[in-house]
Amino acid sequence: MVRESNLVERLAFWSIPISVAVIGLKMLAWWVTGSVALLSDGLESIVNVATAIIAYFVIRYAQRPADHDHQFGHHKAEYIAAVVEGMLIVVAAMLIINEAWQGLVSPKLPDAPVIGLGINALASIVNLVWARQLIVAGKKHRSPALEADGRHIMSDVVTSAGVFVGLILAIATGNPILDPVLAILVAVNIIWQGYRVISHSLGGLMDRALEPAEEAAVREAIATHSVGALGVHDFKARRAGTAAFIDFHLVVPSEMSVEDAHAICDRMEEAVKAIIPGATLGIHVEPDSENPHGRKIDVEGAEK
Repeated sequence: MVRESNLVERLAFWSIPISVAVIGLKMLAWWVTGSVALLSDGLESIVNVATAIIAYFVIRYAQRPADHDHQFGHHKAEYIAAVVEGMLIVVAAMLIINEAWQGLVSPKLPDAPVIGLGINALASIVNLVWARQLIVAGKKHRSPALEADGRHIMSDVVTSAGVFVGLILAIATGNPILDPVLAILVAVNIIWQGYRVISHSLGGLMDRALEPAEEAAVREAIATHSVGALGVHDFKARRAGTAAFIDFHLVVPSEMSVEDAHAICDRMEEAVKAIIPGATLGIHVEPDSENPHGRKIDVEGAEK
């Protein structure tokens, strides 16, 4: 877990200088061409720098161990950062629409388009490679902030692709209005990406359950390693960034000793942690005399 945390933190840190380098390339492309679409692309990259800084510091904070004031850890801070990043993605789209509107009012063909597009293409390749790295790592290590940062950068790649197509069409047809029109269409797509990031992150803040496949694996592990017990009920599980919290009631024979019941709990805990490293389990052991009418309940929650 420590190594994973260090990797996530390093990736978040390197997003900052990479974002700064990319914005330098994009603003250079705009300076060379004067294209409103390239300017809008560069403006979005300014937001990339802000989100990279936010992601880095929030990820560091989220990895702090539990303390007196935050006894379940600081994991949810990543979801807050992801919501902020989603909002900044939408702000970037608004900036693009504003600049594109100016281009609609006074359209003009860009200067030195080949050089400008070449510079912008280089920046886009850097963004594409880095965005894929962040998204994959964010999913693998359950880091909402890192994944949101990657998706934000990927939206920047989409922006650049739209800008590239718009400029090529504007130059090929001699119609400069295609430049800002494509910029607006790209901005609409960015707003959609921002909405997705915000929606997913709010779900995490609202204690979203485990993914279906993950929950099924946990239930199976509990059922397999509950030999000696009579059943499990009131199963609940939730995700909070990299952490997972799982609670359930374990029904055992009334005559079973505390030591034997504890051994069953240990087996189940080890099995679940093999599936979700670092998971926190809360197991309420109860005698079958406390189970209404002596009904046995399996791990799926179905009464027998």
